[in-house]
Amino acid sequence: MSTQSRQLSPAVDQLQMSKGRWVHNWDAENPDFWQAVGRRTALTNLRWSIFAEFLGFAVWQLFAILAVYLPAAGFDYSTTQLFWLISMPSLVGATLRIPYTFMVARFGGRNWTIISALLLLIPVTGLALAAADPETPFWIMLALAGLSGFGGGNFASSMANITYFYPAAQKGRALGLNAAGGNLGAAIAQLLVPIAITIFAAGSLQLPLAGLIWIPLILLAAAGAAKYMHNLSNARSDVRGALACLREKHLWIIAGLYIGTFGSFIGFCAVFPKLLADTFTGYSSLELGTAVISLAFLGPLVGSLARPYGGQLADRFGGARITLAAFAVMAALTLALMLSLGQADFPLFLGLFLALFTAAGLGNGSTYRMIPAVFAFQGRRTGRTPADHARSAAAALGLISAIGAYGGFLIPQVLGLSLSKLGSYVPAFGVFVGLYVLLLAVTWFCYVRRGSGFEGRV
Repeated sequence: MSTQSRQLSPAVDQLQMSKGRWVHNWDAENPDFWQAVGRRTALTNLRWSIFAEFLGFAVWQLFAILAVYLPAAGFDYSTTQLFWLISMPSLVGATLRIPYTFMVARFGGRNWTIISALLLLIPVTGLALAAADPETPFWIMLALAGLSGFGGGNFASSMANITYFYPAAQKGRALGLNAAGGNLGAAIAQLLVPIAITIFAAGSLQLPLAGLIWIPLILLAAAGAAKYMHNLSNARSDVRGALACLREKHLWIIAGLYIGTFGSFIGFCAVFPKLLADTFTGYSSLELGTAVISLAFLGPLVGSLARPYGGQLADRFGGARITLAAFAVMAALTLALMLSLGQADFPLFLGLFLALFTAAGLGNGSTYRMIPAVFAFQGRRTGRTPADHARSAAAALGLISAIGAYGGFLIPQVLGLSLSKLGSYVPAFGVFVGLYVLLLAVTWFCYVRRGSGFEGRV
C-alpha cells in the first residue's frame, strides 16, 4: 500500500454500505475518494447500466421488426394496424421516460435497474405467446407493443442514475458512453431477430423466437445489477426543478429540436425495416426479404456510433452550429431520398438512409450538449447560482429526452398515413423535408444569429 493510500481515512478509501448495497459516503468530487474507490465503482455501475439499457432499446425495437413479418406469417392486419404496432412502443416509451427520470431517487439506481430489467420480461414473453398464433387479435398485439415501451423508458432512469456516479468533469463522457451503448441495442435487435426467426423456419417463420432469445440476457442483466451495482443515498430528484423548467421557453424550443434529431433517429429505426421490405422485397421471397431487412441494423448502428462525435463537435464548435448543420444535411438527404423512391435503386436508397442516420446521430449529440449550455447561460444572465442552474439543466435533460422520443411515434404515423391514404411514401418525406428546414430556421434564429443573445455561447 502506498503512502498516499495509508493516509486516506476509512470514509475515503472504502464504501460505507448498508443492507441492499446502499452507499452513504459517495463523493465523486473528492479526488482522494475518486482515485481510491470511486472510479472503479462508477465504472462497474456504468457497465451494467449500459447492458441493461442496451436490452431496453432492443426490446423497444422488437415490433419494428416483427411487423414486417406478420403478414407472411398469416396475421391479417391492415397497413394502418402494422404502423400502429411500429409506433406504439415509442408513444409509451416516451411517456414512461418522465416518471422513470425520478425512479432512481425513489428506489435507488441498483434497485430500479433490477426492476426495469425484469419488466422487460412481460413484453418478450407475451410476444412469444402471441406471435405463435396468427389468430391473435390485433388489440392484444397492440397492447404488447405498448408494453415493449418499458424498454424506451429505461434510457431516462439509466442516464439519471449514471450522472450521480461521476464528477462533473467526467459526466459528459460517461453519459455519452451510456447513451451510445444503449442505442446500439436497436441495431443488434434489427440484426439478430430476422436471422433468429428465419434460420430455423423450414417453410414457416418462427416468430416466437423474436421474444424468447432475449429472456436469458434480461435475467443476466437483473442478476448482474443485483450483485454488482449500488444505490446512492445522496441521489435526489428535483421534482420542483422539473416543474419550474416547464415554464422555461428554451426547454420547449430545444425539445422541438430534439424531436427533429433523436425523434428522427428512433422513428427511422422503427420504420426502416418496413421501408426496406415495402420498397424492395414485398412479402413474396422469404430469403430475399430476410437478406434485405437484416441490413436495416446498419441505420441504428451508424446513428448510435455518430452520437458521441456530435457531442465532441459541439464541444469544439458549439452545439447550436452543429445542430444547424445537422438539420441542413438531414433536409438535403431526405429530399434526395424522396426523389430516389421511384428509382428502386437499393444501393442508393441504403446509402442515403445511412447518411441520414449519421446526420441524425450527430444532431442527437450536439442538441443534447446544448441543454446544459443554454441553461447555464440563462442562469448566469438571471443571477441564479451555479447549483440552481445545474439542477435546472439536470431536470431539463430528462424532460427533453422524453419529449424528443415522441418523434419515434410521429414519424411512423406520418409514413403510415401517407402510404394508406395516398399510396406512396413520397408525401411523408416531403413533410420531413419541411420539418427539418423549419427546425434549421428555429436553431439559427434562437441560438446562432447575431443578436439572439446566445451566438457563440451554446
